[in-house]
Amino acid sequence: MKVGLLYSGGKDSSLAAILLSRDYSVELNTFVFDPLREVPEVAAAAEALGLPWRKMTFASGFIDEVLGILIRCGYPNEAINEIHRRSLCALAQEYEVVADGTRFMDRVPMLTPAEVQSFEDRMGVSYIRPLLGIGRREIERLVGQMLTVVYGETSTIPNGDYEHEIRDEMTRRGIDWSGIFPHNHQQSLVTGRVKTDQVGEYL
Repeated sequence: MKVGLLYSGGKDSSLAAILLSRDYSVELNTFVFDPLREVPEVAAAAEALGLPWRKMTFASGFIDEVLGILIRCGYPNEAINEIHRRSLCALAQEYEVVADGTRFMDRVPMLTPAEVQSFEDRMGVSYIRPLLGIGRREIERLVGQMLTVVYGETSTIPNGDYEHEIRDEMTRRGIDWSGIFPHNHQQSLVTGRVKTDQVGEYL
């Protein structure tokens, strides 16, 4: 069975991809607002996982909706959740199973149980969140066993996280984002995989 996974190139979506790949044929999908935006570091992270990857583009004008939500609310949660919902719905047009790397303590992005049930019923898909039952400490241990990762503030890590592109667009339009997005928000980018000592092959 094929699964379409939302992929940022970070540690959580990469770990989710590895766990899912044991039972599914995983395809990685990274969404951008600007069709001209290149994300070679994300493509490299996908290549390191050995999984097929593609860049997908949101509908024209969606960035305007997102900025409107951000400015109206004054904080990013609602906008990021809307982006996440749109991404999942786009994948549901092509896959019977869709997935992401959200964790059980995440606040954003996160679908409520009622939203998950509605999404699956409306779209006729299965929605999988393989990290939902794994705590932060165990995720960090698994990541350390399986992946090499670099970390840094949003503006310094060229992964596929939505915040980076939104910040850039706000700056381009002369909108001050500093009061909306938290300062020193840490991001991750996978740079490779770790081989196991026991079996001499990738997990």
